[in-house]
Parts: sequence; C-alpha cells; structure tokens
Amino acid sequence: MRIVVIFKLKEGVDPAAYEAWARGTDIPGVNALSSVRNFTVHKTTGLFGSDAAAPYDYVEIIDIHGVDPFVAEISTEEFQKVAAAFGEFADNPQFMMTEDL
Repeated sequence: MRIVVIFKLKEGVDPAAYEAWARGTDIPGVNALSSVRNFTVHKTTGLFGSDAAAPYDYVEIIDIHGVDPFVAEISTEEFQKVAAAFGEFADNPQFMMTEDL
C-alpha cells in the first residue's frame, strides 16, 4: 500500500529550512517506523515537456505494510511532534491512498 502526499510550502517558509528538517528528522523518523517499508521526499522541478512550474512544491511517497499499523505508530505522542513540525512547513498537504493495479 502506498500513500502519496502532495503539498506546497506555507507562505514565507524557507525551502532550505524545510529540506534540512526533512533530511534530518522526517525522512529518518518515518523510515524508522516498523509499519513503513520506504519513505522518500521529492522536490518538484517543473512539468514534463513544459516550462511551467509544477502545481506542488514536494511529493512524498510512503510505502506502508498496512493502514492500521501505520495509524497506530503515527498516533504516538512522539510521532505527533514530527507531524506538528511538518504542519509548520506544509500548506494543506493532500494524503492520497493508492493501490497497485
């Protein structure tokens, strides 16, 4: 199962500050969860075949073993601190559940 997260940074957020936090806290923290197979963060660079900017700044890919174990782990007080920090950076992130065809 995969969760795809798309978001823009909040107005006034320094991309370098977010990226440092993502590399130092978010990526290793989420990857340490036993319910997560793999977690990656990707900075958008544009739209393929166009000079236009992408509609979102970042895309996260979270591969999980199952929804219930993942929800249990992200519901802990410790992880909620990470989620709160993410909320300081991300403007209305969209968490999309997916399944392979």
